[in-house]
Amino acid sequence: MDSHAKPSPAAFLQTLFKAAVAAAAPAACLPRHLPPPRGRTVVVGAGKAAAAMARVVEDHLPGELSGLVVTRYGHGVPCARIEVVEAAHPLPDEAGRAAAGRILAVAQGLTSDDLLLVLISGGGSALLALPHEGITLADKQQVSRALLKSGAGIGEMNCVRKHLSAIKGGRLAAAAYPARVLTLAISDVPGDDPAVVASGPTVADSTTCADALAILEKYRIAVPPRVRALLESGAGETPKPGDLRFVHGETRIVATAQASLEAAAAAARAAGVTPLILGDAIEGEAREVAKALAGMAKSCGRHGAPLRPPCVLLSGGETTVTVKGQGRGGRNAEFLLALALALDGAPGIHAIACDTDGIDGTEDNAGAVMTEDTLARARAAGLDAKARLADNDGYGFFAALNDLVVTGPTRTNVNDFRAIYIEGSSR
Repeated sequence: MDSHAKPSPAAFLQTLFKAAVAAAAPAACLPRHLPPPRGRTVVVGAGKAAAAMARVVEDHLPGELSGLVVTRYGHGVPCARIEVVEAAHPLPDEAGRAAAGRILAVAQGLTSDDLLLVLISGGGSALLALPHEGITLADKQQVSRALLKSGAGIGEMNCVRKHLSAIKGGRLAAAAYPARVLTLAISDVPGDDPAVVASGPTVADSTTCADALAILEKYRIAVPPRVRALLESGAGETPKPGDLRFVHGETRIVATAQASLEAAAAAARAAGVTPLILGDAIEGEAREVAKALAGMAKSCGRHGAPLRPPCVLLSGGETTVTVKGQGRGGRNAEFLLALALALDGAPGIHAIACDTDGIDGTEDNAGAVMTEDTLARARAAGLDAKARLADNDGYGFFAALNDLVVTGPTRTNVNDFRAIYIEGSSR
């Protein structure tokens, strides 16, 4: 980095995060995937980026256009021809249920001359909260609440959600047959499997009711009797690969965590810092991932391996938190607090961890920044880092240090972004 105009480590890390988010912005990634105008186009969608995606569609597609998308409260964007509805996330609410019902009804009225353009992004699973016949919204809320606290991975959670839904797990595309269906998705899931993004409302589902039951058993989640009956009877089964109702469908992933990590890597190189992308699909308990990455960062600082400083370790994916405490948190704040403890003040190492949607869990921050003196400042402020981690209170810890990263809704979502910057000895 230029020593005459060197930003602070925290500012440098936030520059990398901004580059990652910008690469996944709908205005940057969506236009080249839009279909040429042909006949009637009906637009539906769900997710934290859905409204921003709808606006891009309006800006680039002329002609007859109508439809409805549902996004999280506070993530709306003004649109002229596509209606935008806001609803709750991560726990579904009545507004999401009503919007999902309307979206399904729109799809059921299409013909082979029509195109259903489906805009999907992270958060869409909770926002498309249309319960399967025989269960209630309250049932789905109870199961969702338990899953969120269980430590289950996003693929596991969405497997259960699909089999309790009247619209997810391919059911939206099945309802739209014989219309053409083009799904454009911003991926927030490790591996970028379109069947997992927003629980794949337009993608054939290879998982089963038995799989969903096994996940509930694995995490010892008690469910309402109606939910268990739905799964045990097989009545909640989803449309499978090979179903002819998917013959007119196409899905394109338009933004990924990997592309955002590559954008951050380019920004690091431009600043004279060597980047290493560790992976775009890292999963596991946030505090365990932190321990592993702390070891790698210390190795860089002490031994110059796998990289010589100045360098930055980049990673994406979605860690999990098994909630046992009563604190306020999010998986990124939890990761950083565990990382600070694992590094134990190792000199010249700083980090950022943020959710690219601007919301870490259910809080008002995207994530936080950790510096080499985080623990020292915490002790001076009377903060017990170990106790805060045990209470899952990463938010409270970093708020007290004024180290939260607050962006507001970014209106995109390619999952978590983590960067660990190792300055080296010459600073």
